[in-house]
Amino acid sequence: MKTEMEELFADLCQVPRLVARRAGFRPSLDVYRTDDPPAITVVVELAGIDPDEVDAAVVDGVLIVRGRRKRKADEHRAYQHIEIDYGVFERRVQLNEAVDSEAASATYENGLLSIHLPLARKATGPVRVTIQPGREA
Repeated sequence: MKTEMEELFADLCQVPRLVARRAGFRPSLDVYRTDDPPAITVVVELAGIDPDEVDAAVVDGVLIVRGRRKRKADEHRAYQHIEIDYGVFERRVQLNEAVDSEAASATYENGLLSIHLPLARKATGPVRVTIQPGREA
Protein backbone atom coordinates (compact mmCIF):
# COMPACT_ATOMS: atom_id res chain seq x y z
CA MET A 1 0.00 0.00 0.00
CA LYS A 2 2.85 2.39 0.85
CA THR A 3 4.44 1.85 -2.55
CA GLU A 4 1.14 2.47 -4.31
CA MET A 5 0.67 5.76 -2.43
CA GLU A 6 4.21 6.87 -3.31
CA GLU A 7 3.53 6.04 -6.97
CA LEU A 8 0.26 8.03 -6.88
CA PHE A 9 1.93 11.11 -5.43
CA ALA A 10 4.83 10.81 -7.88
CA ASP A 11 2.30 10.70 -10.76
CA LEU A 12 0.53 13.79 -9.40
CA CYS A 13 3.86 15.62 -9.41
CA GLN A 14 3.84 15.40 -13.20
CA VAL A 15 0.55 17.32 -13.59
CA PRO A 16 1.73 20.86 -14.45
CA ARG A 17 -1.27 22.65 -12.92
CA LEU A 18 -0.76 20.98 -9.53
CA VAL A 19 2.93 21.60 -9.03
CA ALA A 20 5.88 23.19 -10.76
CA ARG A 21 7.48 21.06 -13.43
CA ARG A 22 10.27 18.92 -12.01
CA ALA A 23 13.59 18.29 -13.68
CA GLY A 24 13.94 14.93 -15.35
CA PHE A 25 11.12 12.49 -15.80
CA ARG A 26 9.59 9.28 -14.50
CA PRO A 27 9.48 6.47 -17.08
CA SER A 28 6.61 3.99 -16.96
CA LEU A 29 7.27 0.40 -15.98
CA ASP A 30 5.63 -3.00 -15.66
CA VAL A 31 6.59 -5.69 -13.14
CA TYR A 32 5.51 -9.31 -13.48
CA ARG A 33 6.39 -12.69 -12.03
CA THR A 34 6.70 -16.01 -13.85
CA ASP A 35 6.67 -19.50 -12.37
CA ASP A 36 8.52 -21.39 -15.09
CA PRO A 37 11.25 -20.36 -14.65
CA PRO A 38 10.63 -18.58 -11.33
CA ALA A 39 11.62 -14.96 -11.94
CA ILE A 40 10.56 -11.34 -11.68
CA THR A 41 10.75 -9.24 -14.83
CA VAL A 42 10.72 -5.45 -14.84
CA VAL A 43 10.09 -3.67 -18.14
CA VAL A 44 10.93 0.05 -18.25
CA GLU A 45 9.83 2.33 -21.09
CA LEU A 46 12.98 4.21 -22.15
CA ALA A 47 12.37 5.36 -25.72
CA GLY A 48 15.14 7.52 -27.10
CA ILE A 49 17.61 6.69 -24.34
CA ASP A 50 21.07 5.32 -25.03
CA PRO A 51 21.35 2.06 -23.02
CA ASP A 52 24.86 3.16 -22.03
CA GLU A 53 23.19 6.02 -20.10
CA VAL A 54 21.23 3.58 -17.88
CA ASP A 55 22.32 1.78 -14.70
CA ALA A 56 20.40 -0.95 -12.90
CA ALA A 57 21.24 -2.53 -9.54
CA VAL A 58 19.57 -4.56 -6.80
CA VAL A 59 20.25 -3.06 -3.36
CA ASP A 60 18.64 -4.40 -0.17
CA GLY A 61 15.70 -5.98 -2.01
CA VAL A 62 15.06 -2.93 -4.22
CA LEU A 63 15.72 -2.71 -7.95
CA ILE A 64 17.06 0.75 -8.78
CA VAL A 65 17.04 1.89 -12.41
CA ARG A 66 18.54 5.29 -13.13
CA GLY A 67 19.79 7.14 -16.14
CA ARG A 68 19.44 10.16 -18.34
CA ARG A 69 17.69 11.12 -21.56
CA LYS A 70 19.67 13.81 -23.32
CA ARG A 71 18.16 16.45 -25.55
CA LYS A 72 20.24 17.00 -28.66
CA ALA A 73 21.78 20.44 -28.66
CA ASP A 74 20.60 22.42 -31.65
CA GLU A 75 20.85 26.18 -31.65
CA HIS A 76 18.53 26.47 -34.63
CA ARG A 77 15.43 25.04 -32.93
CA ALA A 78 12.64 27.30 -31.79
CA TYR A 79 10.30 24.94 -29.94
CA GLN A 80 6.60 25.67 -30.29
CA HIS A 81 5.40 22.77 -28.14
CA ILE A 82 7.29 20.41 -25.83
CA GLU A 83 5.90 17.23 -24.23
CA ILE A 84 8.88 14.87 -24.24
CA ASP A 85 10.65 14.85 -20.88
CA TYR A 86 14.43 14.94 -20.75
CA GLY A 87 16.98 14.79 -17.99
CA VAL A 88 17.81 12.37 -15.22
CA PHE A 89 15.46 9.73 -13.88
CA GLU A 90 15.38 7.12 -11.16
CA ARG A 91 12.83 4.37 -10.54
CA ARG A 92 12.83 2.09 -7.50
CA VAL A 93 10.96 -1.22 -7.44
CA GLN A 94 10.51 -3.04 -4.15
CA LEU A 95 11.09 -6.73 -4.80
CA ASN A 96 8.82 -8.78 -2.58
CA GLU A 97 10.81 -11.96 -3.10
CA ALA A 98 14.51 -12.77 -2.84
CA VAL A 99 16.23 -12.71 -6.23
CA ASP A 100 19.55 -14.04 -7.47
CA SER A 101 20.97 -10.68 -8.53
CA GLU A 102 24.18 -12.27 -9.84
CA ALA A 103 22.12 -14.22 -12.40
CA ALA A 104 20.17 -11.13 -13.49
CA SER A 105 20.14 -10.13 -17.15
CA ALA A 106 18.84 -7.17 -19.12
CA THR A 107 17.97 -6.44 -22.74
CA TYR A 108 17.10 -3.20 -24.49
CA GLU A 109 14.92 -3.45 -27.58
CA ASN A 110 12.58 -0.99 -29.29
CA GLY A 111 12.83 1.48 -26.42
CA LEU A 112 12.01 -1.08 -23.72
CA LEU A 113 14.51 -2.16 -21.08
CA SER A 114 13.65 -5.65 -19.78
CA ILE A 115 15.38 -6.72 -16.57
CA HIS A 116 15.07 -10.42 -15.77
CA LEU A 117 15.68 -11.31 -12.10
CA PRO A 118 15.66 -15.07 -11.34
CA LEU A 119 14.24 -15.87 -7.92
CA ALA A 120 16.71 -17.15 -5.33
CA ARG A 121 16.52 -20.89 -4.89
CA LYS A 122 14.72 -22.08 -1.82
CA ALA A 123 15.19 -25.42 -0.14
CA THR A 124 12.69 -27.93 -1.50
CA GLY A 125 12.49 -29.89 1.71
CA PRO A 126 13.99 -30.15 5.15
CA VAL A 127 17.60 -29.03 5.37
CA ARG A 128 19.84 -30.97 7.70
CA VAL A 129 22.26 -28.83 9.67
CA THR A 130 25.50 -30.49 10.64
CA ILE A 131 26.50 -29.90 14.23
CA GLN A 132 30.20 -29.59 14.84
CA PRO A 133 31.56 -30.60 18.24
CA GLY A 134 32.70 -27.57 20.18
CA ARG A 135 35.60 -27.18 22.54
CA GLU A 136 34.91 -27.63 26.21
CA ALA A 137 35.67 -24.57 28.32
